[in-house]
Amino acid sequence: MIKSSFKRVRTVSVAVGFIAMAGVSIASAAELRIGTASQGGAFYPIGQAISSLVNNHADDLTMVPVVTQGSVENPRLVNSKEVDVAITNNNLSVLANKGVGPYKKAGAMELRALGSLHFSILHMITLADSDINAISDLKGKRVAVGPAGGGTIPFLNQVLGLAELTPDDITPSFLSYADGFSQLADGNVDAAFALSGYPAGAVMQAQANKKLKFIPLTDAQLAEALDKYKNYNKVVVPADVYKTDQDGIVLGVNNMLIVDASMDEETAYQVTQAIYSNMEEFRAENASARQIEPERSLQLKIPLHPGAARYHDK
Repeated sequence: MIKSSFKRVRTVSVAVGFIAMAGVSIASAAELRIGTASQGGAFYPIGQAISSLVNNHADDLTMVPVVTQGSVENPRLVNSKEVDVAITNNNLSVLANKGVGPYKKAGAMELRALGSLHFSILHMITLADSDINAISDLKGKRVAVGPAGGGTIPFLNQVLGLAELTPDDITPSFLSYADGFSQLADGNVDAAFALSGYPAGAVMQAQANKKLKFIPLTDAQLAEALDKYKNYNKVVVPADVYKTDQDGIVLGVNNMLIVDASMDEETAYQVTQAIYSNMEEFRAENASARQIEPERSLQLKIPLHPGAARYHDK
């Protein structure tokens, strides 16, 4: 999927080159690529909305969304210059710049932030009548853990550790969020996890057919996670979001836009201002954008690009 997306972009560039050689006058706007996730996830539509903002409001720039494997892969794609901008989260961007965790082979990167996006929360969901009432109850259970290249996996491993479990203690199914929650509703897995903004379409679809509940963290586990993993936040998901009996008290992580440190400062500034100076338009086009607090851009765990800092500091 990702290769075909890049191929389409290259084809457009080649076609433009031939037109220019033929003497036809064309716009000189530089085309940027933004790495998102699968078309069924939350990142792709927000990438579409961001592309529209850049196309409408940035000087001499255009942008197209590119399908990728998601937040884990996106730092690698920025680092290798296969995309210019991408969506990931606080946790993964820090790991990428250190060259640790899933980025050991790639080595330390030089990623910079353009700004804050919405929170992704770790949905830890089971059926309302399930006997799973704590993380420890997952031992020996069948769990849909999201796609193999997605951001849920490292988050899940850390949460299992809070209950002194490892991935070997569960039977994982590496499914898309939509398939994982469909399998939960059908009874083919015992629980489903998804690192996503909320409301998540996959969870909403399952909730339409079955009554759900969050698998809670204990107060001690929540405190341990927030102390140990400084990139995480406590997020309260109101009960009416998924029609659960109680609010969900979950871990969340702030998503962000990343670029390589080598990006031209003016380009970074133009992209940043196109997005954050037009939040009403952004929120009207994308539901997740309604949860964005632009001021959080000054609290991200990797440095802002100088062009983004010029915008956010003014």
